[in-house]
Amino acid sequence: QVQLVESGGGLVQAGGSLRLSCAASGSIFSIYAMGWYRQAPGKQRDLVARINSGGMTNYADSVKGRFTISRDNAKKTVYLQMNSLKPEDTAVYYCNTAPTSIFSWGQGTQVTVSS
Repeated sequence: QVQLVESGGGLVQAGGSLRLSCAASGSIFSIYAMGWYRQAPGKQRDLVARINSGGMTNYADSVKGRFTISRDNAKKTVYLQMNSLKPEDTAVYYCNTAPTSIFSWGQGTQVTVSS
């Protein structure tokens, strides 16, 4: 069973940057398209960025031009570079396969953007 561990969240002022990491266990990580999801209080969990096994990326309109997803298959890690953060980016961020989540969800990492 693959386990996912997210890290890198924190409190940042609007306009700031954060880099999230998601470390995966298991030997078959590289074949999966991976994504970063986020869930704000009282809202559903939404996919915001996706990267396939070949490195092609897709983004939700709300983060396009500000967020960059990348992966290092040798390290079994997916990253999310978040720039020009806005208060509406405040949420718990998770990684999983995308667009359909296959693995058990990790604990996520909290991102809080103050205005």
